[in-house]
Amino acid sequence: MIEKDTVRLLRECDAGVKMGVASIDDVIEYVKADELKKLLKVCKDEHEKLKSEIQKELDRFQDEGKNPDPIAKSMSWMKTNVKLAMHESDKTIADLMTDGCNMGVKSLNMYLNQYEAADEKSKDITKRLINLEEKLAIDIRGFL
Repeated sequence: MIEKDTVRLLRECDAGVKMGVASIDDVIEYVKADELKKLLKVCKDEHEKLKSEIQKELDRFQDEGKNPDPIAKSMSWMKTNVKLAMHESDKTIADLMTDGCNMGVKSLNMYLNQYEAADEKSKDITKRLINLEEKLAIDIRGFL
C-alpha cells in the first residue's frame, strides 16, 4: 500500500508541477512589470527543481509519471488567452496565476489526504510544492 500511494502521490505532483510550469510559460511573455516577471521566473525555476526531484523518485519505482489532464490544460490555456485578449495587464496575469495556485494547493492537499499511506519523502515533496504555490499567490497579491 505504501508503494502504491507513494507512486500515485508522486504522479499527481508530477502533473501539478508540469501544469504550473506550462501556466507560467503561457503568461510570462505578456508581463510588463519586471518584479512580476522575476517572481514568475523564480517560481518556474523552483518548479523545475521539484520536477527533477519528482522524476528521480518516480524512476526509483520505474514509473513514467503523469502529464496534466489534457482537458484541464486546454481549459486553462483558453481561459488565459481569452482573459488576456480582453484585458492584457499584469493585474489579469496575477489574477490568473492566483487562481491557478489556489487550484493547485487545493488539489495537492486533497491528494495528500487521499494517499495518506505514501512515504514521507513524497509527502515532503508534495508539501514543498504546496508551499511554493502558496508563496507565489502571496507574492503576487500586490499586482491584483
